[in-house]
Amino acid sequence: MAETACLISDVQLPDTSGVELQHRLDALGLNIPMIFVTAYADDAVRAGALEAGAICFLQKPFDGQSLVQCIDSAVNRRGKKIITE
Repeated sequence: MAETACLISDVQLPDTSGVELQHRLDALGLNIPMIFVTAYADDAVRAGALEAGAICFLQKPFDGQSLVQCIDSAVNRRGKKIITE
């Protein structure tokens, strides 16, 4: 069975949020490492996403190296939290 290595999502999505998507996937038993990106940083949203297991929370604009580190962490499931501001 193929496994999703990670999912990269904006925090703000049409009709829902990336964090809500994360909760729905968790409820289905799909433990997919999440990387969030946002242009609208909110400390409460960031904290909630990370508490729920997000690997990274990147604020736009972010550099490519930060995204690569997040993907590497997610793929290797090291769980190292990366937050950029």
